[in-house]
Amino acid sequence: MARFVRPKKGELSSNLYVANCGPAVGLSHEAIASVFTKFGDIKGVYAADESGTRVIISFSEEGSAQAALEALDGVPCPELGGRSLHIRYSMLQPTSQSQVSNLVPVSITASDVSIPGLYLMHDFVSAKEEEELLQAVDCRTWKSLAKRRVQHYGYEFCYDTRNVNTKHRLGELPSFVFPILERISSFSAFGNAENVVLDQLTVNEYPPGVGLSPHVDTHSAFEDLIFSLSLAGPCIMEFRKYANGGWLPRVAPNTVSKVESPEDDSNFIRKALYLPPRSMLLMSGEARYAWHHYIPHHKIDTVNDRVIRRASRRVSLTLRKVREGACKCEFPQCCDSQR
Repeated sequence: MARFVRPKKGELSSNLYVANCGPAVGLSHEAIASVFTKFGDIKGVYAADESGTRVIISFSEEGSAQAALEALDGVPCPELGGRSLHIRYSMLQPTSQSQVSNLVPVSITASDVSIPGLYLMHDFVSAKEEEELLQAVDCRTWKSLAKRRVQHYGYEFCYDTRNVNTKHRLGELPSFVFPILERISSFSAFGNAENVVLDQLTVNEYPPGVGLSPHVDTHSAFEDLIFSLSLAGPCIMEFRKYANGGWLPRVAPNTVSKVESPEDDSNFIRKALYLPPRSMLLMSGEARYAWHHYIPHHKIDTVNDRVIRRASRRVSLTLRKVREGACKCEFPQCCDSQR
C-alpha cells in the first residue's frame, strides 16, 4: 500500500484523500472512479488505510484534483449513495526499500505458498457444524488474556514459559472435538495424522483487529503436527523464515523461538495465506519447525485486490500432541532442545 501524507498548508496536489468512501461502506473503487473521472484523468483509486472507509484518488493533473475537491467536499453525492464526502489534498510519500519489502502477496491455497509441510483444507466443517462448535465453546468458561480469550483442554498452555506442564493433565479433550479428530485421521492429505493421538486443545477468540505475534510453537512442547480450525471469521496468516531461525540472543530453555521486533530484521522470507472460516490448517515438518507464523493486527485484509473486513470475532481451535522428551527435528537452528 502506497503511503500518502498531508501536504503543507496551502500546497496543492494531484492526489485527494477522501473519507466516508470505500469498500467497507459498500462503494467499490470502480464506482468511486466513475464519479471522480468527470473532473479529469485518474491514475488510480487506492485504499488510504486498512479501514476500508477512506481512499486516495490520484489524478494526472493538480487542476483536476482541485476541481473535484471544490465540487464534492462536504456535499452529498447521489452517485455514491448520497454520502457526504470529506476531502483534502494528499501527497505521495517517497517509498523506501523497507516499505517495498513490507508488501507480500496473499495466497488462497497452501500449494501456492509452497512451504513444505503446510496444508489448508477449505470447508473442513459445514456451516451447521461451525455453529454447533461455537455454541459448544461458548457454553464453557473463557479465560481472559490482554487482548483475547482462551480455553485450554488436555494440558494448559503456559504463556509465561511458552510451554505445557506435562505433569499437570486437565483431563480428556471435550467431546465436541471428537468428530474433528475422527475427520483428521481419515484424510490422507494430512500425511501420517492417523498415527497421532492429539491430546491438547487451545481455543482462541480474536476480536476485530487483534492478531498474533510472530512465533514458532515451542519445539520441546509439542510434536510435529499442529492443526488449527478457523471459525466465525477469516484472517490472513503470514509465515516468515529467518536466516538464523529467528532466535534472540540468550534464549531461555523451553521458550518459544520468537522475534520481538521482526520488522527491524530484513533477513527473512515472507509468505501469506488467507484462512477463510471453516478451513483447517496443518503445519508440519518445515512449516511447523522452521517458519514463524503470525496474524497481522488488522481490521481489514486485502486479498487479491478484494477488501475483506474481519468479523466480530474469529475463533480458532488448535489441536496438538504434547511432546515427552527433547525435540530431535531437522531444524536445530530453530529448536530450543538443540540450542
